[in-house]
Amino acid sequence: MDKIVVGAAIVDGTGRLLAAQRAEPPELAGGWEFPGGKVDPGEDDRTALIRECREELGVLVEAGEQVGGDWPLAGGYVLRVWLARIVEGEPEAKEHLELRWLSMGELYEVGWLPADLPIVRALQVQLDEGRTVT
Repeated sequence: MDKIVVGAAIVDGTGRLLAAQRAEPPELAGGWEFPGGKVDPGEDDRTALIRECREELGVLVEAGEQVGGDWPLAGGYVLRVWLARIVEGEPEAKEHLELRWLSMGELYEVGWLPADLPIVRALQVQLDEGRTVT
């Protein structure tokens, strides 16, 4: 059984993506990622995604379509990312150094973590095809 990490590709009503800058661990600090975290035992992916966004950002999200499939991470983990939209609250950097809304033209203006970069590309394709969270 893979160890699963979930991530939220949160897109607002104007098509901007929320990026989060890691605070820790030291080897990842300063890199940009999709907010999210580990799936707890007995928890399904979408429930974990909603919980992690509440804990890390202070928002309630609705998860839509998955971005790609299982993205490999170090240590035997896989990352699963979903398109999401905020249905309640304003995002706050509770566990990150900074949050930033990126327009589609600004997607590569931050230093994405290597594991997240191919997901950004896949997300861009999905959004270009007009696939969003309904």
